[in-house]
Amino acid sequence: MVQLDPTKIVVQSDAAPSWEQNETFQDMMAERLRQAPWLILSFALHAVLLLLVWALFPPEKPPEAKLKAEMVIKDEEQIEEPPPPPPPETVVEEVTEEVVITETTVTETEEALEESEDDTKESAFDSNQWNSAVGLGGGAGGKYGGRGGGRGGKGGGKSYAAAIDAGLRWLAAHQDEDGKWDSDGFMKHDAADSEICNGPGNAVHDVGNTGLALLAFLGDGSTMKTGPYKVNIKKGINWLRSQQQESGLFGGSASHDFVYDHAIAAYAMVEAYGLSDYKLLKKTAQKGINYLESHRNPYSVWRYQPRDNDNDISVTGWAIMAYESGKFFDLQVNTGALKLCETFLDQVSDPTGKHGYTKQGEGSSRKPGEHGTKFPIEKGEALSAVGLFCRFFMGQDPKEKPIMKATADLLRSKPPVWDEKGGTIDHYYWYYATYALFQYGGDHWKQWQQKLETAVVKNQHRDGSKKNLLGSWDPIGAWGEDGGRVYSTAILTLTLEAYYRYSRLVR
Repeated sequence: MVQLDPTKIVVQSDAAPSWEQNETFQDMMAERLRQAPWLILSFALHAVLLLLVWALFPPEKPPEAKLKAEMVIKDEEQIEEPPPPPPPETVVEEVTEEVVITETTVTETEEALEESEDDTKESAFDSNQWNSAVGLGGGAGGKYGGRGGGRGGKGGGKSYAAAIDAGLRWLAAHQDEDGKWDSDGFMKHDAADSEICNGPGNAVHDVGNTGLALLAFLGDGSTMKTGPYKVNIKKGINWLRSQQQESGLFGGSASHDFVYDHAIAAYAMVEAYGLSDYKLLKKTAQKGINYLESHRNPYSVWRYQPRDNDNDISVTGWAIMAYESGKFFDLQVNTGALKLCETFLDQVSDPTGKHGYTKQGEGSSRKPGEHGTKFPIEKGEALSAVGLFCRFFMGQDPKEKPIMKATADLLRSKPPVWDEKGGTIDHYYWYYATYALFQYGGDHWKQWQQKLETAVVKNQHRDGSKKNLLGSWDPIGAWGEDGGRVYSTAILTLTLEAYYRYSRLVR
């Protein structure tokens, strides 16, 4: 085999050697430098063109971020009681079911009233017959809008204002330290250097007399928070509150007519709660209303014993005052019961305007013995006065109820006369008739108030030398023996407040 020697191979070519063909670095740089002016010019032209384009067609500005602060005011959360269902239209004849009463136990540990935020309703009743009216507690308007208007000579004039102030001062001076008005022991507050007061009442009526005295202070415009007698009111309310049983009854049931005292105390408690806007009292006031409802006769009204189917206009009158006041101040009140009250008033009244005690034509109650002889029932129209004022308080209008005019005529025919021998003194009658005729107005009122000043204002103790009696009235009326000097002074002070205690109820 033949072997070739690579070193002996010779390749011939006409091309130039590779090192002769490649440009050197220096050659390349020289060529670029020769082209540089043109490149710079090209760059400059492109830059000018770009600037023109940018000037003619500027780019859109990006949206600016806007800071926006929104304040949302969140309503303060308030715990509100769910409103009770609206009352159905009540037709008395179609009432087929009585309100069911469920006992509710309320434990209260406070020894004295202190403001509380607890505003929970405390009613023992869960019936669709119950409603709540719009409350106007604390400086209430409406029917309570004119209180305090008698100060400074307004209302009945300076003589009335002076008599009211004197009466309130006497009551304040004879209040016990625990808050009550002691029916038979009030004279323990008398000064020893002056004539001691006479005229004790019956001790069983301390609850009722305390209620009347409180109503007199409230009627003049003081409340538990304001006014010259706020301390007296607070002490009296504390005492009544301490006397309330779990059933809602104020006081005990020892006397046969204990419900009178309860109704008056409940009336005072409701006014103190509503006018003072004192929330802690709401349970106490509601329980007072609840007891009245538990005492009321099925399908009718009230008398002495609970639910015994006996009814009278006198007890019913005080209960109506408590119910209507409770409704005004947003307590739960059985409006069906008020409809039954209207029916009862129609049942016991006749076209002459006379309202009977338990039935048509029946006169006022008198105790056994000489009471009826000493205070002849024909000398007054106490029950007709109760009926007329209750009709106004429940919103009845004389233009729609002709019997109201007839009753006003009847009252005008028997004006107040202070005649102890003639047996005409009846503070209870004068109280209700004064309020009824003030509401009626016109000549009926003008004639009545003229007689009222002679009978009441001029027979108040105003002798400064007898400072223990100053401002009080002697308990020589039809019911003075039962209520005593505290009763007579409280109810006659209330009587003189008729000018401003309630505004005109029907216009």
